[in-house]
Amino acid sequence: MLDFRYLKAFMLTAKYASFSKAAEELNIAQSAVSRQIKLLEDSLQEELIIRSSKKVILSEKGKELYQASQSFEKTSLQIFQREDQLPLSIGILEGLLKNWFTPLLTDYLKGQKRDVTVHVADMPELRSGIEESKFDVIFGTENIQSELVTSLKLFEEKLVLISKNEVNRKKLSDHRWVVFSNNDHLFKLSKTKSESIVMVDSFTSIISLVKNDVGIAVIPDHLIKKEDQLKVQEIPGLPSSQIYMSTLNYKKMPERIKHLSDIVKKK
Repeated sequence: MLDFRYLKAFMLTAKYASFSKAAEELNIAQSAVSRQIKLLEDSLQEELIIRSSKKVILSEKGKELYQASQSFEKTSLQIFQREDQLPLSIGILEGLLKNWFTPLLTDYLKGQKRDVTVHVADMPELRSGIEESKFDVIFGTENIQSELVTSLKLFEEKLVLISKNEVNRKKLSDHRWVVFSNNDHLFKLSKTKSESIVMVDSFTSIISLVKNDVGIAVIPDHLIKKEDQLKVQEIPGLPSSQIYMSTLNYKKMPERIKHLSDIVKKK
């Protein structure tokens, strides 16, 4: 296996035809450069440089390796320079996208040319997505702290029960449930499951259905407008949701993610 430090010492020595100039650029002793190249030769079991007191001469294998290393260095630089043009994949809960995240996304996209995808999903899909690197960043209600993922608390949102008319909170199963997913809070609030359930992956549509007296729903309170004219009830035992931004545990966060993170933190 090639050690890049040794390869770099060889590349610079070949480039300048000088151990001393290579040592100067690497900011190490000339003897260290010579030793690193010797270790590279030992690992390859090939002589790369024919040592002379007057000048550096590359062997045939050394010439071939130098030509190949130049291509490798150019390709490597392109890979890391291209990071700034990589697409950004975002996973988010539906309710957060409409009322909170869209203005932040607008700020992020100013001056950006990269491709951005925003995928709406429930929390289990968001979690698996970030753990499997399908998303670069997710916004949800779970504080994920693991070897792979870390979360930052952003704010708190209150969940409320909405209906067209007054509802007996002890008889929620008497009404049709309009839910976002199988993990909806209505399943946790009522011991008895409703006989009629409508699943819709849009809070806008959920609110519209409730306004038309189709059923009842639990949604974040910041999604409700005065003109909706809905009955809004706070229910004991219905927890407030903490909203978190989660990313992989980077030692150095990629710039495309850091830029979004900085915008979110300022808000």
